[in-house]
Amino acid sequence: MKQYIAAFLLACCIQGYAQEKKQVTFTPPFDFPLTLSGNFGEIRTNHFHGGLDFKTGGVIGKPVHALADGYISRIRVTNGSGYVLDVCYYNGYSTINRHLSVFLSPIAERVEKLQYENENWEVEIIPGPEEYPVKAGQPIAWSGNTGYSFGPHLHLDVFETESGEFIDPMPFFRTKIKDTRAPKADGIMLFPQAGKGVVAGKQENLTILPNHEQPVEAWGIIGTGIKAYDYMDGVSNHYGVYSVVLSVDGNEVFRSTVDRFSQNENRMINSWTYGQYMKSFIDPGNTLRMLKASNGNRGLITIDEERDYQFLYTLKDVFGNASRYRFTVRGRKQPIQPLEYQDKYFFAWNKTNFLHEPGLSLAVPKGALYDDVNLHYEVKADSGAIALTYQLNDESTPLHAGCELRIGLLKKPLADTTKYYIASVTPKGTRYSVGGIYENGYMKTNIQELGTYTVDIDTVPPEIIPINKNQWAKNKKIVYRLKDKGTGVCSYRGTIDGKYALFGRPNIVKSYWECELDPKYIKKGGKHIVEFTVTDNCGNKTISRESFIW
Repeated sequence: MKQYIAAFLLACCIQGYAQEKKQVTFTPPFDFPLTLSGNFGEIRTNHFHGGLDFKTGGVIGKPVHALADGYISRIRVTNGSGYVLDVCYYNGYSTINRHLSVFLSPIAERVEKLQYENENWEVEIIPGPEEYPVKAGQPIAWSGNTGYSFGPHLHLDVFETESGEFIDPMPFFRTKIKDTRAPKADGIMLFPQAGKGVVAGKQENLTILPNHEQPVEAWGIIGTGIKAYDYMDGVSNHYGVYSVVLSVDGNEVFRSTVDRFSQNENRMINSWTYGQYMKSFIDPGNTLRMLKASNGNRGLITIDEERDYQFLYTLKDVFGNASRYRFTVRGRKQPIQPLEYQDKYFFAWNKTNFLHEPGLSLAVPKGALYDDVNLHYEVKADSGAIALTYQLNDESTPLHAGCELRIGLLKKPLADTTKYYIASVTPKGTRYSVGGIYENGYMKTNIQELGTYTVDIDTVPPEIIPINKNQWAKNKKIVYRLKDKGTGVCSYRGTIDGKYALFGRPNIVKSYWECELDPKYIKKGGKHIVEFTVTDNCGNKTISRESFIW
């Protein structure tokens, strides 16, 4: 993504930066009333939702319009976002249009030509500013349901071209969207700080309902968080909350404003949130600019008087609709057990940390942790295992940057070390690959969270399943479903009658790989042989050969 932003900015016109952005207006992307299925900054796994999801009436093929005068700056086909079109506008902003169904001519022909030349479904083109100019309101593509998409829609990202930062597009379309509904809270959580605070007699997080009437007893240093969603007129969807303000005894202590973020800040969502709860305090290693604490203690509250503390949450959306939730924390002096830990299992957020154990080494660089971590380290042995299972922490701790993990092998049943991989083990015992390479008796890889890991073997090739083979000719489409229980599909390639065939994965939610039968590449009127080869991430390969008449 960082490399893309650099290329993206390089491609954009310098004269666009000089114009006054405060006067910017955008033409709507569609010529019908705008409704949303997702808004900017919604909580997603390891990232913020970077734009707006516009509904398209449950169908594909709606014309997508340019928002202003500019030019098409990037063209892509990807598994994750499907057909993608980037536009650089002369007003200082740029957009990414994702999940499209079709590119317009001549872009469509250029993309197809490159796919066949590269023998790859996924391609990228970065044209010059003069190649594909656009005017405000001009159709630039057709909406779709490609990539990681659960239904037809347009995902629109808006960037500030000069900085490359994601910004909330909603203010550009406020007059085109109706919203009189305020955000609504579903729950509030209190976080006693380890070794420093207690809530309801325990040093455990406590959840209460919004507008909880009975005071909650606490002592020491605590934080709070809120689970809340926004809503809009005429639709049943829920959205992320634009603004959250926490006040205690009439004084603001914390504010979040979800209006912009950089790519480097994206994973910091893991520090700000706890599940679906938005924390109203800031971890010491979290530099997310949309969070502001004004009480000198990162938004944490010190309960050190035996009295009632009045807490107030104010939630707002971009349209100014607001809701308020009150609750009381009653200070009651009580003992707080100090935090107990072993030095080697205590990782400080502001330094590089190492863990060396028999059969394991871990290096967590400075800047990877958002807060101090007291590891609940355990080793689990299985007589039949090729490696021990290492629990780095009992609660998975996300990292801002990857760190190197090395796990030693207890035995080596296979000589072919490409079949080994490091597996992350979920609390339910499910394993999934995090990759890895063999080196001097160890498997090593980079991990993104402190969880539970072991080493496993994958010798089972992927499974190739033809879908409705008897309908291939009628539907003018060859369809396969692929399954791999180990490390997942790494690569695939198809041929028809010995010539390259363009297979792709238009919608990865459906897990189908498809090839459109096109008389430009396949001669009609006879029997054909399709060969499909699939390789997983441990090099296991399956080849399927099928015949069909078309």
